[in-house]
Amino acid sequence: MQYMEFGRTGHRSSRVLFGAAALWDVSQKEADRALGLLLDHGINHIDTARSYGDAELRIGPWMKQHRSDFFLASKTGARTKSEALEELKQSLSRLKTDHLDLWQLHFLVDSAEWETAMSEGGALEAIQEAKQQGLIRFAGVTGHGIDAPKAHMNSLNVYDFDSVLFPYNYPMLQQPSYKKDVQALLDLCKQRNVAVQTIKSLARGEWGTKEKVYTTWYDALGEEKSIQMAVHYVLSQKQLFLNSTGDLGLLPSVLKAADMDIQEPDEQAMLALVEQEGMKPLFV
Repeated sequence: MQYMEFGRTGHRSSRVLFGAAALWDVSQKEADRALGLLLDHGINHIDTARSYGDAELRIGPWMKQHRSDFFLASKTGARTKSEALEELKQSLSRLKTDHLDLWQLHFLVDSAEWETAMSEGGALEAIQEAKQQGLIRFAGVTGHGIDAPKAHMNSLNVYDFDSVLFPYNYPMLQQPSYKKDVQALLDLCKQRNVAVQTIKSLARGEWGTKEKVYTTWYDALGEEKSIQMAVHYVLSQKQLFLNSTGDLGLLPSVLKAADMDIQEPDEQAMLALVEQEGMKPLFV
């Protein structure tokens, strides 16, 4: 497993971060098996959210013995200060910890929600207060959709966030406007030493009429060779972290791919993968 400084935080995180949406609706026994897999592969960074079903409740018991083993991140979808602080209180209780290493404003893309969060009495003030109280160490912003990179640029122009998170995979980056926005965000993050987290590395497209075979809300790659190529496409970009896919059944293949010597697939190989798997941009 490769490790890299998580922006300016001083923490050397595994390049693959455990996306705890995979624990949304699983038993504690299933969650504990996942913990063993994470420890076996040297994963030292967990990314969860108050809105991820039972995920925080499943992670909480791990913290009794393993709090110091993980950089622990969670998220709030609240947009006002009071609501965000209430969610933080709940997250800390559920995670059985007295602080988060990273607390993120979740899915902050919609312009009206962004204005609320950044204005007086908004969620940004909750971040500032939580830092002063020692409840969180660092703060980030996350987003889904085609407008996420642009929204993150706006957020970074208002507050010096420590991390960002947005979709990153080959089909998404074939959209010229999205690729341009991503590159602008990456340049700014490099300049300010902001950690860059990516999601949807295995996204094949929407489920549509297909039978759902994974717990992800989108259709995901399932063949080991395809997963390897998709993972290597992300990790070959030295600035990026990869949040693992929200399905425990896919986690072993993602970790196996990350443990290999990372080789960037060439354009011809990625085009062949897209055709073979019928991959399409998840957001347009």
